[in-house]
Amino acid sequence: MVLLPGRRRYVVLLGVGAAALAGLSFGGQKHAASAATLSASVVRVWRIPAVSAATADVPTDPLANEEWWRADIHIDTLTPPGPGMPVTLVDTGVDFGHQEFVGRPNLIPLDDQQPQPIGGVHGTAVASVIGAPQNGVGVVGIYPETIIRSYDASLGDGTQLPASEIANGIVAAANAGKSVINLSLGGPEDDPVIDSAILRAVRGGSLVVAASGNSGTQGDWLTYPAADPHVFTVAATTETDQVAGFSTESPYVDIAAPGVDIPVASALDNGYQNEDGTSFSSPMVAGAAAWLWTVRPDLDASQVAEILRESARDVGPPGYDNATGYGILDVQAALNWPAPQDDTPEPNDTIATATVATTRAEPAGTVAGRVETHEDPLDVLRIWLPAKRQVAVKTSSPDGVAVGLGGINRSGRTFTASLRKTTKTGHTAYVIVRPGAGVRDTTYSLTFSVRR
Repeated sequence: MVLLPGRRRYVVLLGVGAAALAGLSFGGQKHAASAATLSASVVRVWRIPAVSAATADVPTDPLANEEWWRADIHIDTLTPPGPGMPVTLVDTGVDFGHQEFVGRPNLIPLDDQQPQPIGGVHGTAVASVIGAPQNGVGVVGIYPETIIRSYDASLGDGTQLPASEIANGIVAAANAGKSVINLSLGGPEDDPVIDSAILRAVRGGSLVVAASGNSGTQGDWLTYPAADPHVFTVAATTETDQVAGFSTESPYVDIAAPGVDIPVASALDNGYQNEDGTSFSSPMVAGAAAWLWTVRPDLDASQVAEILRESARDVGPPGYDNATGYGILDVQAALNWPAPQDDTPEPNDTIATATVATTRAEPAGTVAGRVETHEDPLDVLRIWLPAKRQVAVKTSSPDGVAVGLGGINRSGRTFTASLRKTTKTGHTAYVIVRPGAGVRDTTYSLTFSVRR
């Protein structure tokens, strides 16, 4: 992100070298501010002529054998589903006239998409990783028939994305209905407007996926919104399952996916080129999430995210690490993974968004949920304290949680805390649940009972 006078902007620049990036890191590593820079930086370009309708029915597209990542994330032997859960891109727009997307069903603009020569470059590349169809040209996306919604958040030159427009795009995505929202963008400063939009989307049931950033060679400074709570953060790996040198390492990384030498559609020349960057790892995971959600529509967003974490193929040091999170995306494993415990309605991190656990009419009950140190650091529950009664809270957690209730703080795997109301009238109280000391991610169950 670059701070310009009077306006905060996120910038996506496709295709420049390290010198031009000088202290900047964005969702995609190779970026450019002009067509000339882009042309000079292309690793490999294919120009495929337009094909006839008969050729477009061929299921294996010409560059599919260049997509090494398909075997790496274990989709090479799978058949993707038809249209289902949408993926929404908040990016620089998509070139609807690119040969990869001409006539593609279920490619939906949420606003005006920027024209050539620069507009749509980054967004078109990202869209091709998600949903390039099996049409006999170019590449094949991870979920070829997914519904793609595109919001163009750029300023018209396809490179600068104001925070306000990114937020508008996320809100537009939420208003269009539940989806997987992909954010292959970022900058070094948190933005409250974007944060608010993300929470609105999460509250509406969407899953927000973001690129971890490309500051790996620049000190691993945090990239936002990837470092925000309730955002599923994706790092980049190589063909040998090593973390890519540019990929930002941080405790906010959830999983990793291939992000080096990824063939993508190029809006500059109606062709194709190879790209590096977490910009292309993130849409891979977003597409996988939509695939999983389509075939298992009973899941909620938090369960989809948790399955992707739990089923990831562990690499590097055993267990979680800041480079690749819980491991590399494994679609085949995710599709067969058992459903985890569902979470209490999210986000419920504040009193204003607290989950109602008990009421005056029903002062007893049980609430189950999940907390995670960085993604979901606390759950706030609202309870009713009846007059002249004691409310006991029995807590159970496999790894340990900390519970705060009316100034009483307890922690552990199993314990009971209680609070007595001595006045003649009852009132509302709040329970705060956090991960226990040294615990990153855990589920919990709280049972409330009323005693004299």
